[in-house]
Amino acid sequence: MSLSMEDVLQYEILKNVRVVAGKEFLSDRPVQWVSVIEMPVENFVRKNELVLTTAIGCRHDVEAFRSFVSDVINSEASALMIAVGRHVYDIPKEVIELAEANDFILIEIPWETRFATIIEAVMKDINDIHHKDRTKSEKAQQELLMLILNNSELKTISKYIQRHIGFPIVITDRRGSIQETNGHSHAFIDKWQNYVLEGIVPLSKEQHIASQDPMAQKLRVVDTADHKLLQIPIFQAIGGPQGYIFVILPADISIESYLTVYRMNVLEHAATTISLWLSRQNAIEATKISMRSDFVHELAKGSFTTADEANSRAKMLGYDLQLPYTCIIGYPENFKELFEKRKREYDSFTQWTESMVRYIEEEILYAAKSLKREIMFTYQGENLLIYLEKPPVAEHENKLNFLDLVDRRLRNLLPEVVISWGIGDYVEGFQGLAQSYQHALLALSIGRRKKGKGQRTLYENTRVDRILLTLTKNEEMKDIITSTIEPLVRYDEQRQMDLIGTFIAYNQYHGNVSQTSRALNLHRQSLLYRLRKIESLTGLSLVDPDDLFLLDLSIKTWKIGMSGNAN
Repeated sequence: MSLSMEDVLQYEILKNVRVVAGKEFLSDRPVQWVSVIEMPVENFVRKNELVLTTAIGCRHDVEAFRSFVSDVINSEASALMIAVGRHVYDIPKEVIELAEANDFILIEIPWETRFATIIEAVMKDINDIHHKDRTKSEKAQQELLMLILNNSELKTISKYIQRHIGFPIVITDRRGSIQETNGHSHAFIDKWQNYVLEGIVPLSKEQHIASQDPMAQKLRVVDTADHKLLQIPIFQAIGGPQGYIFVILPADISIESYLTVYRMNVLEHAATTISLWLSRQNAIEATKISMRSDFVHELAKGSFTTADEANSRAKMLGYDLQLPYTCIIGYPENFKELFEKRKREYDSFTQWTESMVRYIEEEILYAAKSLKREIMFTYQGENLLIYLEKPPVAEHENKLNFLDLVDRRLRNLLPEVVISWGIGDYVEGFQGLAQSYQHALLALSIGRRKKGKGQRTLYENTRVDRILLTLTKNEEMKDIITSTIEPLVRYDEQRQMDLIGTFIAYNQYHGNVSQTSRALNLHRQSLLYRLRKIESLTGLSLVDPDDLFLLDLSIKTWKIGMSGNAN
């Protein structure tokens, strides 16, 4: 609610005034202040101020009059009322044309109309409006407080705020992640996540509101292609904001006209209310997340001695261990490298990692929900540990579909992140959860050694690799492998010739020299030289099937379990 110039001209004392310019804008021009001023204007007139004047300094100087009115227009005053009959008898047409050209309201008032009477009437209405706004905002404050005391959900608080400010809002944490998604489409949420990743929100300094109001000075304006976002900080007792409220406004709206005294008060009370809600919720969530994380980790490690003990804890945390689960482990390969690029924006690597894991967890939970599968998740020891519900049929397909969906969404959200996946199998019984974890961990390790970073490895496809790993645990076998492979390893380190890679290709093409040389992009004589060097270093013949088998077995076993190349 605000006082307009149209309201002011309804006063009995102003019944004889004449609007000489800007009559069509009377209903649109708010009046927040009223003053009397003569030349010079300088910076004494505020925006939305009704200015009264006798124009005594102008008299018959049209240019001075025009300059005076121009200064009042530039100050963004609501209107200019000029008392005619003593110093000015008629407002010059040049001044009227200037006002018309700038959509400015210019009014003649009779000389006998007292300025003091006008000021008294205007200030009475302004004070009444302020009083009503304060009363209304105090009621809003009490109702918001009751929502907190009644343990209302953030959705309920959000709806209440939106109803009183007239536009939808987004409530985020201090990094810009949405805390309440109700009422927002997936498309909007995806767009918002891009805003966060691109640094569009939240803003820290730019585009603040020009106002003397302490609350308004804390606000920021974010311009996007579709909207104008009004950012309100949610402060905590110590330190910076613990989150933000974003009011989603049309791109063409004027922030100054939108921010009425009432809306400012409601937003200030809303920020305080949500601060209380977030503080309470953060404490609850931190405890809940910690308990869930510890529980999933204990399941993976096989810490529970009985099914009853595990089921009791699971039920308390909202998990159902009667469902069949398979374990999937993800290892983010390049977190430290990515942090080095962005560390100026975060206090520590730990803080940055928590932020990244939160984004990844959201996509993991979304993927499980899309496939209508229950899920248990934690981040422990640099690994993303997932237990995914196994469907009645097509388990293999389900796990890969799940990772397809996760990877597809992460490529859009976090395109630089590289994750290697180890996929376990289903083992019946609650103790089978620990076995599935060990299988997934082994599949991850084998996949990283054998395939490199960013690949997926199914435990069921690692049978040969597991046999080779078993061989590495036999001391006699280890000695044979070491004595066979060590000369090649040393030579490759000294000469950078890659004899091991050469043999792998040669064996892959079944001893066909032409195909091998083409695959390695080597001259035929260079390849033959390398093959002779392999024979001389190992003492084995590449035409002897037993020697070929021993060399192939040694290289494969060395690569899978003894090379140490998966750090």
